Amino acid sequence: MSGETRLMWDEGVAGYNFGPSHPMDPIRLTLTMRLVEAFGLDERVDVVAARPAGDSTLGLVHRTPYLDAVRHASAHPWEADQRLGLGTPDTPAFHGMHEVSALIAGQSVAGADDIWLDEVRHAVNFAGGLHHAMPGAASGFCVYNDAALAIARLLELGAERVAYIDTDVHHGDGVQDTFWDDPRVLTISLHEHPRTLFPGTGLPEETGGEEAPGGAVNIPLPAGTSDAGWLRALHSVVPELLAAFRPQAIVSQHGADAHIEDPLAHLALSLDAQRLAAEACHSWAHEHADGRWLALGGGGYAVIDVVPRLWTHLVGIAAHAPVEPTAPVPEAWRAAVYALTRQHGPRRMTDGGEPGWRDWANGYDPADAVDQAILATRHAVYPLHGLLP
Repeated sequence: MSGETRLMWDEGVAGYNFGPSHPMDPIRLTLTMRLVEAFGLDERVDVVAARPAGDSTLGLVHRTPYLDAVRHASAHPWEADQRLGLGTPDTPAFHGMHEVSALIAGQSVAGADDIWLDEVRHAVNFAGGLHHAMPGAASGFCVYNDAALAIARLLELGAERVAYIDTDVHHGDGVQDTFWDDPRVLTISLHEHPRTLFPGTGLPEETGGEEAPGGAVNIPLPAGTSDAGWLRALHSVVPELLAAFRPQAIVSQHGADAHIEDPLAHLALSLDAQRLAAEACHSWAHEHADGRWLALGGGGYAVIDVVPRLWTHLVGIAAHAPVEPTAPVPEAWRAAVYALTRQHGPRRMTDGGEPGWRDWANGYDPADAVDQAILATRHAVYPLHGLLP
């Protein structure tokens, strides 16, 4: 093994740009990398730029007619096929869309290669996590589903069991749908309830297809859920399922949009709770998957205050060099933020919270909406894994 952790990064990923009025501002990627560098984390990992994913790799998940449509829209954005989710307000077409989407996908697939072939224990691609893209359509700001492609590569390389943990505020629908009937993949998504948020899926009753009962796990939480309830839900479901499934690799998605400041959703998390979730995924990878962990980014539209801090914490955790939550944000980075955006960046790597949660083993409150959600998920999926709900 050449190193413990690999950070997949190519400056070209910032070309994933839907335009100045779109909430998915690529400045979030650039600012994250600059903050990683400001803390010296780039010296604690192998920073590697992988090649774009080619047709054979993209074809592990995406259908040929869709790939052809993306290429056409990439060259002729005004002719994008909206029936395939391209050229819509959510996912506008732009010149070079295929190339940069394939570049992002290539970073995640290469990270999957690296952890499976024991080049490194952990790999991070915070530009990835584009979990809404379907095999035959774009959706929700996502063109190619790099998370699903990375999992498909792990299976191609011989993995028999891969667990996917999605902590984005939106349901990881594209990954779930891709592996709906594949018993080798366990998809777990913790998200805001679909009645109040896109994409309108992710109910507890969605538990996998006939060929993979229990392969999909969904924990939809009510709008307004804050740190204690969110962390309680995560820890009341995920560890037992991982122990039962025995994954050989873990792929996790760390969308930053469950944060209270995010403009597109309605959960109320602090950065500190999100950091603890990243720490948990790291711990679970070592406990259940011999350390094989691919960590991805995802959504996140508080592009200055939240996204760069969370994903810098993610890189530090993966590098076994975690950033102290109370650490001040380097002034050089804050100056760069102002130069690029004319806005002031945050001053510390914490929101000032020290979140905790009640363990499920200590009992539940049948009148509590979060506990109701947890219990619904456990009842729906635990028996399919031989577990008592």
